[in-house]
Amino acid sequence: MKKVLIGFYSLVLIGIIVCISNSNIFVKRDIQAIAAGEKVYRQNCLTCHGTNGKGEGKQAGNALNNQNFLNSVSNQNLYAYIKFGREGTAMPAYQSRLSEKEMKGLVSFIRNWQTEDIEFEVPKTISGNQVNGQKLYNLYCQTCHKEAGAGMLQMGTALSHPQYLEYTTDKQIWIATAYGREETRMGPSLKGLEGVRQLKIQDISDIVSYIRSLEEKK
Repeated sequence: MKKVLIGFYSLVLIGIIVCISNSNIFVKRDIQAIAAGEKVYRQNCLTCHGTNGKGEGKQAGNALNNQNFLNSVSNQNLYAYIKFGREGTAMPAYQSRLSEKEMKGLVSFIRNWQTEDIEFEVPKTISGNQVNGQKLYNLYCQTCHKEAGAGMLQMGTALSHPQYLEYTTDKQIWIATAYGREETRMGPSLKGLEGVRQLKIQDISDIVSYIRSLEEKK
């Protein structure tokens, strides 16, 4: 009996170790890169994105320290956002201001804010009706993101911005629309979640299709 119990506990322990090793949260952190990235962040990003990355800076800045956001973007996405910025907005391109090492350190620092491992339920194929998507967008999204996704300072991201559309996938737009960003004005829209908008899965795909169509009109 004792041997059976020892074997059982050994299997449980192995299972726990495997789960931890496979978790994105517990990936070994590069402490030096994070520390270097924090220094770069404080020198270049704090004014807009805030001390805690919650978008609480004196200038307009998105909430980067946001679990829904961090679970929907890759390190490559973050790197592109930093390197190329958003032309014509308060978010400059840092490719001529920071070295590759500094930008990668900044990515490590931002990624270190991720404390949860969230799996979003997203349709395998995101395809919708642009006409209905525009109708829904005008009804639910235009107040903050303005007509045709032009965006509004301190209110909503410029969804029609060429660099936003280039470096953001349909899946990421779908997640942002459906699940929102916790602790921000961007609440969830998917039916069944605690949001004012209770949209069906296809409704959200229609909105994404409309937003993607704005790329063609630029």
